[in-house]
Amino acid sequence: MRVTICDVGPRDGLQNEPETLPPATRAEFVNRLAAANLPRIEAASFVRAEAVPQMAGAEDVVRAIERREGTEYSGLALNVKGYERLVASGLDRVNFTLAATDSFSRRNANQSVAEARAAAADVLGWSEVPVTITISVAFGCPFEGKVDPGVVAELAAGLAGAEVVLADTIGVATPRQVRQLVERTHAPGVHLHNTRNTGYANAVAALEAGATLFDASCGGLGGCPYAPRATGNIATEDLVYLFAGDGVDTGIDLDALIATSEWQEGVLGRRLEGQVYRAGAWAG
Repeated sequence: MRVTICDVGPRDGLQNEPETLPPATRAEFVNRLAAANLPRIEAASFVRAEAVPQMAGAEDVVRAIERREGTEYSGLALNVKGYERLVASGLDRVNFTLAATDSFSRRNANQSVAEARAAAADVLGWSEVPVTITISVAFGCPFEGKVDPGVVAELAAGLAGAEVVLADTIGVATPRQVRQLVERTHAPGVHLHNTRNTGYANAVAALEAGATLFDASCGGLGGCPYAPRATGNIATEDLVYLFAGDGVDTGIDLDALIATSEWQEGVLGRRLEGQVYRAGAWAG
């Protein structure tokens, strides 16, 4: 079995860091991931610099990327203006985020769910590039609590033509919840955080339910600036190790990925959340 892993480290991984890395360093991060045979990388975020300063200079990041055949380069947009900037930059795919609750949508994108749905429909209608729509806070919202699976299913059903990803933005989901929502929505993708140490179990549950696209972040970097106490994504190298041990093919060079996390540890000057890059791969 073959699955696609999208490394969101250069975007979701770095957006919650206290320091802002220069575009050249962020582009090098992308290039290192591509050299590790990542099939998809979320390279940049086209949001207002004053809102998320860590993502400033998205166009500069894209210009500095050394494009590698076999890697698809995507970016995040929260509205039509962001989408237009993304397409103009030359990236291959747009990741458009749609929150499942009004409270989170207003804090994250300054619009209601209804307004975000309308914007998503516009993008789907005339996008020049493939569209992934991530339904954020699909399992729980930091402001409204538990999210009704029926609300998420209704949102997903209205996104015909998009690749849908269910996001456990604040890391509250458990395997049964993930399995049931993936089965109910038929969403091909999941975006998981390991905030409460359920992220990897949730990935296995999603795989068993039919998911074939998994967001992860090199070294376990990440967290949403608009979600209190949200911590890192599941670590890409940990997920690759897990899948490889269970006979699931990702096509990713684990050693090169570990080296990238080691490099990123030096860039940030701190230990990262991932486990495999510190323990090392095991060929037993």
